[in-house]
Order: sequence, then structure tokens, then C-alpha cells
Amino acid sequence: MLVDAGPIIALLSERDTYHDWAVEQFKRFPHFTTCDAVLAEACARLAYYGRDQGIVIELVAAGVLVVDFDSNREADRVARLMRKYADRPMDFADACLVAMSEKVSDSAVVTLDAADFAVYRRHGREIMRYLSPAND
Repeated sequence: MLVDAGPIIALLSERDTYHDWAVEQFKRFPHFTTCDAVLAEACARLAYYGRDQGIVIELVAAGVLVVDFDSNREADRVARLMRKYADRPMDFADACLVAMSEKVSDSAVVTLDAADFAVYRRHGREIMRYLSPAND
């Protein structure tokens, strides 16, 4: 299971609309794989809300979040995805997650961005599997 920044923020923010849903997802799966871009986005959003960014990194230290993406090796693929979906616009974190999903055939993304992930395609044509409050 891959995870986007939205569910991480919702998990760590009790007043978030999707907090209960995020808690369920984090109970449902033993860990999530993600990328540095998602961590940076989650930290930045927590800081914006006046929250401690360190709690995101504590999830990494605890093994709840596993970072497994090399932006150097995948830069060409990420750039192509961002150009292809520029009309959305696709952000760096979403492009990394799509590229990550292409490496594991049965992967799915846990996200709050159902509208975007419903449009994104793996390998150009494959529908992305994702879990969100909209389709759960």
C-alpha cells in the first residue's frame, strides 16, 4: 500500500474531516510505502497549521511509513508524468506515487485525492487502484 500526504495529515489531525477514516486505514494496514515528496508535503501542511512536523518523521522511525523511492533514478518518469497531467496539475508527490505504483503490479494508493487518482494511469493506460473516502 502506498500513501499520499492527505491521509497522513488526517491521521495526525483529530479535527480533520477524514481523521476517523485515516485512523481506520492505518489500523487496516501494518505499514505504508511512500516517498520523500509526500513526507515533505505532510510536514509543510502540518507546519502551516501550527502543528509539530516531527510527528510525520516519527511515523517513519516507527516503521509505519517506509520511504522507498529514488527521485534521481525516476526523475525522467516523474517529469513525463507531470507534463502529461499538467492540466490537473499533477504535483511532484502524486507523480512519484504513480511512478512507484508502476513498480509493483498490485499496488494501491491510499489518498484523499480521488478525483486526481481516478484520472492518473499507470504505464500510460492502466487504471490506478486507490482507496479514498469517496470509494471506500
